[in-house]
Amino acid sequence: MKKKYDPSTLLSRSISYDPSGTTDLEAFVRNYGPVSLNRYKFSDVKKFTNSFKVKLGQGGYGGVYKGELLNGRLVAVKVLNASKGIGDEFINEVASISRTSHVNIVTLLGFCLEGKKRALIYEFMPNGSLEKFIYSDNTETTTMPLGLEKLFQIAISIARGLEYLHRGCNTRILHFDIKPHNILLDENFSPKISDFGLAKLSPRNVSNISMAVARGTIGYIAPEVFIRSFGVVSHKSDVYSYGMMILEMVGGKKDIDVGISDTSEIYFPHWIYKRLEQYNDLGLPINMTTEETVMVRKMILVGLWCIQTNPSDRPSMSKVIEMLEGNIEALQIPPKPFLSSPPRSPAEESSTY
Repeated sequence: MKKKYDPSTLLSRSISYDPSGTTDLEAFVRNYGPVSLNRYKFSDVKKFTNSFKVKLGQGGYGGVYKGELLNGRLVAVKVLNASKGIGDEFINEVASISRTSHVNIVTLLGFCLEGKKRALIYEFMPNGSLEKFIYSDNTETTTMPLGLEKLFQIAISIARGLEYLHRGCNTRILHFDIKPHNILLDENFSPKISDFGLAKLSPRNVSNISMAVARGTIGYIAPEVFIRSFGVVSHKSDVYSYGMMILEMVGGKKDIDVGISDTSEIYFPHWIYKRLEQYNDLGLPINMTTEETVMVRKMILVGLWCIQTNPSDRPSMSKVIEMLEGNIEALQIPPKPFLSSPPRSPAEESSTY
């Protein structure tokens, strides 16, 4: 009887590969690979990317290139570095994204597995990542690139995508790398969660996740992920990352003069909390309407609830949606988080599609 590969098992433990990693990856694709995914030869990948002519970005696991399939559909092709691990990223992406179907989750269309040559083919997102729309080097900017109302709707849509990952699938999917860089925008600026290379799967009735080493991007990692004494690693770790992200969305962190030279995450939530408490100026766009002011306050309050140090004090993503869509008067100022994720240096910033 042929052995079936359970992705929940594969992603929750260390996998033993042969030296090239090819045998186990082929077995994984053969026994688990979704029939809906197209498999391409590497020569095909080179052809529809025009020999990797247009590069969309670069990340820790490889470069991402613009491509066009034979039917004219535009795609984004992530070519995985052969030197980066022995298949973890490939399995994580295929096992997790292929299980999803949600308007706010990026679609995986196909893959290439040819010896050490591995590539993942996604739907093309013409507006790139959210990251470039929430930060600006122009200190005189008085309006947000996308507008507050659009940012607010993006925040809600991302929350819906995360709620789906945590509750809407047969197997719970924990992303572990939620950040503006991994939120892609389509032609209508609707967001889709991408890059599941660090994801972990678990049964829906299992809350706690065992993890040998911390994973995520410095600045967005929940305290319990790198210091276990703060609590158990769970879907609430994604909630923390989401909270850091929407605080950055509403604050455009690089635009705000917080009065200190280091504006990393370890200071930013404390600064914004103090300003909120004292009803001081947050350095946000001028001439906001009453509706926009409510949106901003909601995002700040929800963000601060999401980054509570104790995971049990953070809301679920279902509750986050309820808070964002509900009445502002029902939202209370949360306790001040006493520990934030470690600051990240410019060298630790990634730049992927």
